[in-house]
Amino acid sequence: YGYDIRCASQFKIFTNINSTIVDPKNFDPKNFVEINADFCIIPPNSFALARTIEYFRIPRNVLTICLGKSTYARCGIIVNVTPLEPEWEGHVTLEFSNTTPLPAKIYANEGGCQFLFLKGDGPCEVSYRDRQGKYMGQRGVTLPKIIEKHTAIHKVI
Repeated sequence: YGYDIRCASQFKIFTNINSTIVDPKNFDPKNFVEINADFCIIPPNSFALARTIEYFRIPRNVLTICLGKSTYARCGIIVNVTPLEPEWEGHVTLEFSNTTPLPAKIYANEGGCQFLFLKGDGPCEVSYRDRQGKYMGQRGVTLPKIIEKHTAIHKVI
């Protein structure tokens, strides 16, 4: 039912070096420092992005949820991943938050979190692939993507 993912050696560490505002609708990639290493030091009260070594292809009748590992949680390191929707595929971008006032270390090629696979009674009506989700097929550590919203025409019955 579950799978311990492995964290790749590619990290993007959040930095406030540019003193910018974190804006999900106008994200500045210069807010990150990239490193490739066997471990990553996350500054106090900050976070780092990483990715899974594994490339996932979620079936149409499965939803995947991520939970953090207890060892990291007991050190104040929290992992966040949004659910992997039916028919999503790609490397998963992981967010590791350091909630402590001290630097925290995370390791590549080791389990960083666990994915739980929830099988539905049947296939979903509209999958991530059907919606052409913006993170479909991502490879590497993927930063926020902004897609212009189109005005929708609603039909009243």
